Amino acid sequence: MAAAATAGAGAAAAQPPRQYKLAPQSELRVEVLPDAPLRVRLVTGTAEIFGTELPPEGWVPIPPRSKISIFTWHGATVELDGVSESEYTSDETPMVIYVNTHAILDARRARARAAAAQGADLEASQGPRVIVVGPTDSGKSTLCKMLLSWAAKLGWKPTYVDLDIGQGSITIPGCISATPIEKPIDIVDGIPLEMPLVYFYGHPNPSINPDVYKVLMKELDKTLEKQFSGNAESRAAGMVINTMGWVEGLGYEEKLWKMLKDAVQSKPNIDVVKLHKSEGVVLRNSKYRQKTRSFRIKEYFYGIANDLAPHSNIVNFSDVFGLQNRWVVIKLPVQPCLSVQSPWQIPPGLSLLTSARIWFIRNVAGFIHVTDVDIQRKKLTYIAPCPGDLPSRLLIASSLTWYEA
Repeated sequence: MAAAATAGAGAAAAQPPRQYKLAPQSELRVEVLPDAPLRVRLVTGTAEIFGTELPPEGWVPIPPRSKISIFTWHGATVELDGVSESEYTSDETPMVIYVNTHAILDARRARARAAAAQGADLEASQGPRVIVVGPTDSGKSTLCKMLLSWAAKLGWKPTYVDLDIGQGSITIPGCISATPIEKPIDIVDGIPLEMPLVYFYGHPNPSINPDVYKVLMKELDKTLEKQFSGNAESRAAGMVINTMGWVEGLGYEEKLWKMLKDAVQSKPNIDVVKLHKSEGVVLRNSKYRQKTRSFRIKEYFYGIANDLAPHSNIVNFSDVFGLQNRWVVIKLPVQPCLSVQSPWQIPPGLSLLTSARIWFIRNVAGFIHVTDVDIQRKKLTYIAPCPGDLPSRLLIASSLTWYEA
């Protein structure tokens, strides 16, 4: 049951520090405002945020616009300091089901590791590969974080694969990506970015260019398979795959589950499991999603806490290919393949490659943001997260726009 709601919506009136005493297997759900700081402290007991334990006594800042649940298995007292949009407690959670799912995955990882130690083939030594599907705002990303953090807490290093191009939890939206998770996901910093694989799609919806989206997924799959074949430990740890909310309506959600069950009837090594959605999941409209994408892009250049300073630079038109004013653009170390018939058309202005088509199937070097184009002087100004020259002359524009305030 839910209880004790407190709201600080609108003008974000000041709220004094307050404590919540949580019963075992209950949680405190908090929505953080975009421009008001909030921090949390564990006073007594143990508690976690999406699978990552809160440290005892120390204050933990919660990033703006976050929607978190502070869950405790055995009871805890937590303290909030700052302004929130809403906060309330609830003992109606699916956490027991989620942790049981984690236990099953852990057993399969152990079985795969044992098989690899005995010299078994690649199929027998393959750990669990979990793909989380469902409609938007059903808690897919949150479930992925919990499964990954719980696995990392036990010493595994599972691979996180993010196919959600609409939001993007590893890097900016418009990309599909993967990265190993070696420790529980940091509450503040989020997914680690030390060794990500990132492929650029450039749009928030796969229907804009489905052929390219499929090609990039196949390329990511091929790269990961190559890595797993040479690393028995990563192979045993398996992967957790986050997907887009590509189903709509409660009726179709049921139909999707049945379709998946029917599709894998002849494959005994695949299980389709239906999990309950947390009641704490917050519904978001299209306008909110657009704002979230813009914030994700801003975080890439300025950091989650707005504590980073991107570097500004100026280049001549002749130094780069393919420009779109005020669009997020990407630099890729690709070589043109004039004979390949790709559905991706090179943007106008690519003087040497005007009629060429390219498959963009290389790992991303990084992102820049064009802030000004001087037609008369034939120069453009851009910001980048690091100083120095661009590693490639080819800039590929996306349909994701972001304007600095």
